[in-house]
Amino acid sequence: AKARYAQAGVDTEAVLKALDAIPVSMHCWQGDDVAGFEFPDAALNGGIQTTGNYPGKARNPEQLRRDAEVAMSLIPGKKRFNLHAIYLDTDEKVERDKIEPKHFSRWTDWAKQRDIGLDFNPSCFSHPKFVDGMTLAHPDPVIRKFWIDHCIACRRISDSFGEALGTPASMNVWVPDGMKDMPADRQAPRLRLLDALDQILNADVPNRHHLVAVEGKLFGIGAESYTVGSNEFYM
Repeated sequence: AKARYAQAGVDTEAVLKALDAIPVSMHCWQGDDVAGFEFPDAALNGGIQTTGNYPGKARNPEQLRRDAEVAMSLIPGKKRFNLHAIYLDTDEKVERDKIEPKHFSRWTDWAKQRDIGLDFNPSCFSHPKFVDGMTLAHPDPVIRKFWIDHCIACRRISDSFGEALGTPASMNVWVPDGMKDMPADRQAPRLRLLDALDQILNADVPNRHHLVAVEGKLFGIGAESYTVGSNEFYM
């Protein structure tokens, strides 16, 4: 392979060395099937294509960190770790719109010890306020505000990661909003989502240490006919 690449003018050793310096963000949910530690026994819903009950999964944050360390020792190259909001590590019960950096301080301490960056995701699924397949695009302003406040809280946490660890955190906003059937009105939910995202991005939150992204989808599980945050919409 090296010889063939060399014929095309590619120095494979230089390429591999460059790749080793680019950190790849490992997803926390690979360690426990997206159950998280907020409601460990809650049923998964909202476009989540896992059962949450595979044998040997991490049952608490400490087990997940130990599992991640073993995986990192076997995976070449530089790594980061991507947390979802439901992977908070705290002894108190806290709602998603009230989470703060302190609820993730043990993760920050761990990342400092390992000299890795942290990334973050709001968790807009598997919650009583995930209603009728909608979160940020829900027609009820009370439900919509809950998820807006959740995402704003996540921005504060994401920025705290970047500040504490000296490397910007990437915060990815994915929402499962959509329908299994083709709705008569496809515009109104997208206008609500657009307004919600504007509120999240324009909130008075420190913005020097994190980057915000939106994740478009082709379709969600249980929402195969209409996805509010489609790739075309986000583009």
